[in-house]
Amino acid sequence: MNMNQIINMVLRRLIGKAVNYGVDAGVSAVSKRSRPANPQQAEDDAERVERERIRAIRQERRAKRNQQS
Repeated sequence: MNMNQIINMVLRRLIGKAVNYGVDAGVSAVSKRSRPANPQQAEDDAERVERERIRAIRQERRAKRNQQS
């Protein structure tokens, strides 16, 4: 095996690894865009809506209690 073949073999492997790394990075970037930036945000929104609903129910009960007094 001469030096030219060895250099070509090494370059082929390095370029292959670089291409695979680039493809993986591109796929990761695209998949992150399709998901919410913060996965916890969806749960936080649901919790916030539930707290607001409970708060509204409590306010109605207080208003009803104050009218009866």
